[in-house]
Amino acid sequence: MANRYQSNDLILYIEALFVAAGMDADKSAIVAPLLVEADLMGHTTHGIAQIPAYLSGLENGLMKGTGDPLVVADRGATITWDGQRISGVWLTAKAIDLAIERSKKYGTATIAIRRSGHIACLAAFLSRATEKGCMIELASSDPSIVSVAPYGGTKPAFTPNPIAVGIPTSDNPILIDISASITTNGLTGRLFSEGKKLPGDWVQDKFGQPSDDPAVLFTDPPGTILPIGGKEYGHKGFGLALMIEALTQGLSGLGRADPPEGWGAAVYLKVTDPAAFGGAEEFIRQTSWLAESCRSNPPADGVESVRLPGDNALANKAEALENGLELYPGLLNGLKEFSEKFNISEPKPI
Repeated sequence: MANRYQSNDLILYIEALFVAAGMDADKSAIVAPLLVEADLMGHTTHGIAQIPAYLSGLENGLMKGTGDPLVVADRGATITWDGQRISGVWLTAKAIDLAIERSKKYGTATIAIRRSGHIACLAAFLSRATEKGCMIELASSDPSIVSVAPYGGTKPAFTPNPIAVGIPTSDNPILIDISASITTNGLTGRLFSEGKKLPGDWVQDKFGQPSDDPAVLFTDPPGTILPIGGKEYGHKGFGLALMIEALTQGLSGLGRADPPEGWGAAVYLKVTDPAAFGGAEEFIRQTSWLAESCRSNPPADGVESVRLPGDNALANKAEALENGLELYPGLLNGLKEFSEKFNISEPKPI
């Protein structure tokens, strides 16, 4: 049986690693739980798996663990930050908290962040707003990296460009976390390192031929990840990617038109207080009806039941909190060198 861990033990361990690597204690106390939250929800490529790169970034200066963002613009309901390459997980969490506060005054609050560090798993942030009765939209891109081709092209032009939406209901929130591409850099990188194939033709080689082999992304020149819709309907993902690039890089004022600065993120988030519109109670009445109508929809052959985005993630989290978190095989191996370097003991399995 695979080892399971108490989530609090993992959080304390990760906090200690970040502090030892130079991150402020108050920042690590926000970052560590959000990374573990990703794994609790089942997003195993964008949580703890990111920590080795974050620790290396703190050591080589590509990511900062101290300081505060610079305010580029503030009109009350709209804010722009220069993140100064501070931890993107911390920046995003703080931006959401500020946007919630401002949305209670203005109805909506939108924040764009340039020069943010990588922000990990978008879904992990959503409950921060939905628990306050607010709807949240969150998107990110990385102007220094390309891996996804535009529809009909063969040269990488975008990142997978994730976008997430959290919608409160009277029960569990609807937690949407998708991207403009069929798959992600994290998953293709993992499968390539393990010598495995993708479930379908989600990538294409340098000539534009569809493939299920992530190895085509690591040739010279590289192949590319396909946008949502693939070869037939990829114009849908292409359109979504363009929108996310405009929201994250266009609004923040720094993007692909500028010299690349290294792994990081451009971030866009919007928080809406339903009370400022048709009313909080009416909003919940509508979203709850929508959620129930989907869950009670007759399932197709081979489908046990219809589930909404976030249902599986929240079920995974509940099970892991009760019985311990089963980590993806080898996930802690990437932290061993840092544990030894900083003389910090790994958590013991249950």
